[in-house]
Amino acid sequence: QVQLVESGGGLVQAGGSQRLSCAASGTIFSINTMGWYRQAPGKQRELVATITTGGTTNYADSVKGRFTISRDNVKNTMFLQMNSLKPEDTAVYYCNVRMRTYNTGWNDYWGQGTQVTVSS
Repeated sequence: QVQLVESGGGLVQAGGSQRLSCAASGTIFSINTMGWYRQAPGKQRELVATITTGGTTNYADSVKGRFTISRDNVKNTMFLQMNSLKPEDTAVYYCNVRMRTYNTGWNDYWGQGTQVTVSS
């Protein structure tokens, strides 16, 4: 059994910064790509950023140059540093991890989501 725990959301003023964390725990055998997604009210969930095991990153155009994704492969933890936040960044942010446990094959797992609210 595996668990993803997110932390770091909250209220921030426009132009400010926040750092999100996502920690994976449980009977993990291996982790592949990790990523952050977000869903604003009335909108579909969208990709924010992904990072491979080797550190290759991919960002949505809307966050390029402002957000930085990183990971600690030893601690099975992923981070999202968000700078120069805008009101349109307001959403529930979800971590997604593709991993394999000792009992199952590769599957995608989702965190519970953390609210980020950017005030103007």
